[in-house]
Amino acid sequence: MRPFTVYMAGPITGLTYDGAENWRAIAKTALFRSGIQGISPLRGQEYLRDIGKISGTGEGYQHLNVLSTPRGITSQNRFDATRCDLLLVNLLGATSVSIGTVMEITWADVKRIPIVVAMEPKGNPHEHMLINEVISYRVPTLEDAIRVVTVVADGIR
Repeated sequence: MRPFTVYMAGPITGLTYDGAENWRAIAKTALFRSGIQGISPLRGQEYLRDIGKISGTGEGYQHLNVLSTPRGITSQNRFDATRCDLLLVNLLGATSVSIGTVMEITWADVKRIPIVVAMEPKGNPHEHMLINEVISYRVPTLEDAIRVVTVVADGIR
């Protein structure tokens, strides 16, 4: 039997590897304590740490590894977002709409996978009626989101 899995979606474009991965590492550690496996879209791509800001096109790094090509990223993220048990989305502090994250939310919703979103009560660029209607739980902090994930996971396991 595989462990309860949580795919950790959130902005990557315009961030450094560490800037995109730091919250995911925190969440992964917290979830692991509850027996939950966190899945990062950046797993296996630590080599991106040296490129500076990550583009949304693959420009500057798609030649480094097949995992970093536009098709590789799309295939892996779609696979993860449609096979996980729950989608954890961190939109806190977003300065522009993350197209990739919106795609992952859509893929998960199509499969009726529960979606937990950490997002400010007001002012986030992802504030949109379609996003608001498909998310299962919206909370104002990452800590609250992790707490909701563990409660939902306990009900399923």
